[in-house]
Parts: sequence; C-alpha cells; structure tokens
Amino acid sequence: MKNIIRPVLVLFAAMTVITGGLYPVVVTAIGRAAFPGQASGSLIVKDGKALGSELIGQQFDAPRYFWGRLSATAPNPYNAQASSGSNLGPTNPALADEVKGRLAALHDADPSNTAPVPVDLATSSGSGLDPEISPAAAAYQIDRVAKARKLSRNDVDALVQRNTSGRQFGVLGEARVNVLKLNLALDELKPAQ
Repeated sequence: MKNIIRPVLVLFAAMTVITGGLYPVVVTAIGRAAFPGQASGSLIVKDGKALGSELIGQQFDAPRYFWGRLSATAPNPYNAQASSGSNLGPTNPALADEVKGRLAALHDADPSNTAPVPVDLATSSGSGLDPEISPAAAAYQIDRVAKARKLSRNDVDALVQRNTSGRQFGVLGEARVNVLKLNLALDELKPAQ
C-alpha cells in the first residue's frame, strides 16, 4: 500500500504545479506577447481611460446613440459574469412581451420610422453580450440619430459605412457594426452648421 500512495501523491503534486501553475503562466505570457490587445480584453481606450471592450456590448438607450441588441443578462444588462440567453421559446408570452416592449421603445424614439424593425433590434442574443448589430439594424436607426444630433443623414450613413465590418476572411459570418465603436465615432462628429 505504501508503494502506491507515495507515487500517487508525487504525481498529484507534480500535476498540480504543472497544470495549476506553469501552464497558465506560460499560456498567459504567450497570449500577451502574440496578442496583447486581445489578452487584455480587447479594450477600447481613449485618453488613457478604458471605455469598454470590443467584445462586450453596452447599454445605449438615448435617441442620440445607436442601440445594440437587447441583453438577457440579469440583474444588469451586458453583465459579463452572467452571460446567457433568455432561454425563452418562440411561443413563450414573456418573449412576446419583451419584443413588444422593444418595438414600442423604438417607435417612441422615432415615431416617423415605419420601416420593418430588423430582428436583432427586437430580440436578445444567445450570450446576452453582443457588441454588434447588423448593417440593417444600424440603417434603421440612422434617421433618429441624425435628427437627435442635428447631423445630416448622409454624414451619419457614411459613418455607419465606415464602421461596418465585412465577413471574416470574406466568407465567415455576416457583415456587422460594433455599436460602441460607432457611438464613439459619432461623438466625434460635429453637428452641421
């Protein structure tokens, strides 16, 4: 029995040091050397202050900003520690109420907009943290944002086009617009005189 216990304890200690200490240190060092921005959370920094991450959405509900997808995280929206979807099925009345509430908020913010609402503006995502919306969702909001900021529609549309990313490698995923980056670029635009 003593012949078995000692090798087991030595192996346990060795694996603890390797997998619990050395491996994380080495992988973190390689990540920081090869991908410094991503290893630090893909933070968007302005004037030395972190404003958010490219990978986690933020709550925007003022008419002067583009709005992102709804967040299903609780208790706070876009809470990365509680990343999850709502798990509400298409026949669940709570999902219908959520969608109706968002549609009402969009209509109240821009009553003259009669275009169909893109689905990503009315529903939450699987993670509840999506930082991006579709170009259609951005286009739906251009008039509201332009009016609220006293900017020309063309200027805001051009800004959306500049902040639209295509498919990754030309084939993966869909075109998308990072809401935080777009809103930060919008804050730098001056109203038309």
